[in-house]
Amino acid sequence: MTSPLPDTWFTRDLPVLRAIARLVDTPDHGGSPYLLGAVVPASGLPKAEVTVAAKALASAGYIEPLTNHAGDIVRVTAISAEARRLAGLWPTPQGEWDRLLEQLVARAENAPTEVERQRWRAFADAATAVGPEAGALLMQALVGGYVPRTS
Repeated sequence: MTSPLPDTWFTRDLPVLRAIARLVDTPDHGGSPYLLGAVVPASGLPKAEVTVAAKALASAGYIEPLTNHAGDIVRVTAISAEARRLAGLWPTPQGEWDRLLEQLVARAENAPTEVERQRWRAFADAATAVGPEAGALLMQALVGGYVPRTS
């Protein structure tokens, strides 16, 4: 009985969070509270799984639930900023670093002249050499609006 429990984040909780985020972000719902029952078809999971996932997401602070007298979640009123990032609605430093690398490679491949191709390749090579950890820290500063200033 020392083996870890089976993963529920990728198989249950994240799909439900993404379904909730899609519902919250659509103009049809306008950010107003919506029934947990709407999440079931949006997630593709059975109602029992969605119910358990919603409880886990609420306890982690990712969603703000409304409950009935029995304590069952019946509506979701909002999602947290971190939930928006996890669902992909808002940027993450790692995701933005990956997008930057993709752009550099695409620009190198599609540059109109050899001189420009070489410059973009050098830029892409330098960014790759910096690595994803330092790159994510840079993107964290940019996404967060903080750019260190030189004296």
